[in-house]
Amino acid sequence: MLIRIDLQSDVPLYLQLRNELVLAIAAGQLLPGQKLPSVRQLAGQLGVNAMTVQKSYNLLKAQGFVVTDRKRGTVVSSTPPSGQACCAQLQDDLALLAAQAGIGGLSQREFLQLCAQCYRSITQKPAGEGGDTPCSS
Repeated sequence: MLIRIDLQSDVPLYLQLRNELVLAIAAGQLLPGQKLPSVRQLAGQLGVNAMTVQKSYNLLKAQGFVVTDRKRGTVVSSTPPSGQACCAQLQDDLALLAAQAGIGGLSQREFLQLCAQCYRSITQKPAGEGGDTPCSS
């Protein structure tokens, strides 16, 4: 699994890491029950502060993407987030993306086509097969 973070981005590192891990889970690169690297290990690999990785793991745990226990460490959740809380978060995220698309001049149809393309590129990949971005088709 390749995790890409951009040290020059305005997006905080912990959110970039969180997003990369969510994409890896969705693409089947990280499977339910699979152990994630320890905070120290991942921080060392990425060259970031351990607190940055810990903040990402805490956010993923709060959102239901991972679970942590003292014996196994942090693993991908076997029961992914769903229901009302998941839909509320998605609606908030999509509202922001729709606003950005509108400001950028995309029509509703173009925005929906882009959403569909991104969704297909994530959900139709065989497990273990990755891409550079979720919209790389």
